[in-house]
Amino acid sequence: MLVHVVKSKIHRVSVTGADLNYIGSITIDEALMEAANIIEGEKVSIVNVNNGERFETYAITGNRNSGEIQLNGPAARKVHKGDIIIIIAYGILEFEEAKQFKPSLVFPNEKDNSLT
Repeated sequence: MLVHVVKSKIHRVSVTGADLNYIGSITIDEALMEAANIIEGEKVSIVNVNNGERFETYAITGNRNSGEIQLNGPAARKVHKGDIIIIIAYGILEFEEAKQFKPSLVFPNEKDNSLT
């Protein structure tokens, strides 16, 4: 049996921008993506702590150490600059493998989205 498990999580980052006219996605600081083991193009779930919105999009790489977290395209309507969000990526594993699996969890500084 296969099960869906949390593979990666960037917990409580601040939205730095929202661009409705950009092709849909979420731009994430490359250092955060690397720390969370998220790759460009990977499907991610977004949870907006401020308004309760939950939606899916895909990740694109932002500038390293920029703190950039920008929602693009239609997803830009679901956030405001300064909102706190959680970014989650899931994997599909065999049941027994999933019991032993440890996700990559990242807890950046909410003020500037840095890893320190």
